[in-house]
Amino acid sequence: MSITEQRDAVPAAVPRPGAGAPHLVERVEQLLPRIAEGALQRELDGVLPDEQVRWLKDAGLGALQVPVEHGGAGLDWPGLVALWIDLAAADANLPQALRGHAALVEDRLWQHRRGADQATWFARFVAGEIAGNAWSEAGATPIESQRTTLRRVEDGSYRLDGEKFYTTGTLFAEWADVYARRLADPADGRPEDDFVIAIVDAREPGVTVVDDWDGFGQRGTGSGTTAFDDVPVPAAHVLPFADRFPYQTAVYQLNLLATLAGIGEAALRDTVEAVRGRERNYSHANAARVRDDAQVLARVGEISSAVYAARAIALEVARAVQAVAEAATADPDTVARLNEAAEIESSQAQVVVTDLVLRATSDLFDTLGASGTARARGLDRHWRNARTVSSHNPRILKARVVGGYEVNGTPPPYAWAIGATRRGQ
Repeated sequence: MSITEQRDAVPAAVPRPGAGAPHLVERVEQLLPRIAEGALQRELDGVLPDEQVRWLKDAGLGALQVPVEHGGAGLDWPGLVALWIDLAAADANLPQALRGHAALVEDRLWQHRRGADQATWFARFVAGEIAGNAWSEAGATPIESQRTTLRRVEDGSYRLDGEKFYTTGTLFAEWADVYARRLADPADGRPEDDFVIAIVDAREPGVTVVDDWDGFGQRGTGSGTTAFDDVPVPAAHVLPFADRFPYQTAVYQLNLLATLAGIGEAALRDTVEAVRGRERNYSHANAARVRDDAQVLARVGEISSAVYAARAIALEVARAVQAVAEAATADPDTVARLNEAAEIESSQAQVVVTDLVLRATSDLFDTLGASGTARARGLDRHWRNARTVSSHNPRILKARVVGGYEVNGTPPPYAWAIGATRRGQ
């Protein structure tokens, strides 16, 4: 079945942004101008958005996805993505820093919809606690394994040891969503190692988080190294990887799409402001004022159109993800079909949105003179941030995944990994 046929077979989800507890959404939205006000200076000074994350926690951002009956906003994916885009336009670091939290909440929601009691976790999120992610490992970890291990101890609980990199958001979080290898324990009926999700209290003494992410963009996402030294993990906080919500890959990518769209909106905002205020012009320009120059206006129009398309595409992917989320109790074939559609759409979107936003954040300099490159103006941060975001889950691989699906019906990879590989040897 082609992706076009797949879309026709998938009922569109109806967006319900703010359903149930709109005051939480409004409280977050009201913070956006305040967050945006200091974003450029934080970038120039290399200051992490600790205070801004605290504002968002206090406003209830961590509970946006939590069901209304448990004190949250009950926000669906189109609503959450729209908010992420606006948040990224204020500070591109923040929605990506919240990526791991959204995934953990969604996993708790998936388990909740399937009948498992998640009241304790919902209460934590409503109280303002958030999660970061701790999945990837740097260095020589084999692509098919993990060096971070979970071992069972006598009382039936576990201990976690290891080190993770790209632990986005964990620096700001109370919890870490950790992918680990659980060591075999024949006494517990597990003769071989398996892979699990461990939800770890980041406030435990054995947890150390270091802000050593050195990329040229998205510097404030808290994406450094997290080390775990004999950290206790209750058995109730360990979930076999196979039981994880199945559309997580699409969710992670959706967050990056929303971040890219928001970066584009910030770039457009800054471009318009700069063009309106520019007094100097070239002798061979098309008009006395830059703001009246037809070529400049056309370039701004192209940037605006690219940003519009990026936002629309991200929201379309959000509807596909919402369709899977609502199928928690459906039969496995239905879940698989909806999940496949969401994954393919997120891959298609990454290929296109990446190009749109990278071009927009570069083309904005065509509307200005050399003064537009002044470090104090920070206009380069939009391209650097977009380039960094789009380097995750490389788009060239996503294009191949989509092509393989369209031509040969090859299923997309739902839970891929990164690590040392023997390929080519």
